[in-house]
Amino acid sequence: MTDRAQQETLIATARAMQAAGLNRGTAGNLSVRFLHAGRDGFFITPSGRDYASLIPEDIPWLPLAEGADGHEGGKPPSSEWRMHHDLYVQRPEAGAVLHAHSTFAVALSCLRREIPPFHYMIARFGGATVRCAAYALFGSQALSDCALAALQDRSACLLANHGMLVYGRNLQQALDKGVELEALCEHYARAAQLGTPVLLSREEMTAALERFQTYGAA
Repeated sequence: MTDRAQQETLIATARAMQAAGLNRGTAGNLSVRFLHAGRDGFFITPSGRDYASLIPEDIPWLPLAEGADGHEGGKPPSSEWRMHHDLYVQRPEAGAVLHAHSTFAVALSCLRREIPPFHYMIARFGGATVRCAAYALFGSQALSDCALAALQDRSACLLANHGMLVYGRNLQQALDKGVELEALCEHYARAAQLGTPVLLSREEMTAALERFQTYGAA
């Protein structure tokens, strides 16, 4: 895939985030790992730009190489570029990263507690819970560090008083996971309004986790 084709796909997926109700206005950000001129790095949505107005020339590329700094082409990258950069470095299986300020993910993140195993689909993200990362200022290295800690053995987490962070092997899977996580956040919030959700046992979640080892592999 050419640089421009990947930039166009990133823009289309960013717009799909809004269509799916994950973001409004200029909130959130999205990136995709991409080899550029033989170097490992990623394209990311620019800072403070409405997705509807984006064109390929707006999309910057950032290198992953240690010691490399600055972006190439496009507008200035999202202020959250550190989370994306560090996640790609630490998790080689990550092909795309999505961060959103979706309604129910934000609501639960403001409670600063993990999502427990109230539904087997929690296993979709790699564990029996979806953790909530400690709070840190947006765009800071501290936030990236907190997010990576919460993502240990997971492909998604909440960010305290902020939103959600997920990654997938490609843009479509990252988008799918973002939509699925927001749905689970809504389900949990609504169930908690009705009473105390009954949690699945360790054995039940272990069985679900094993089943998810081959989920979507075909």
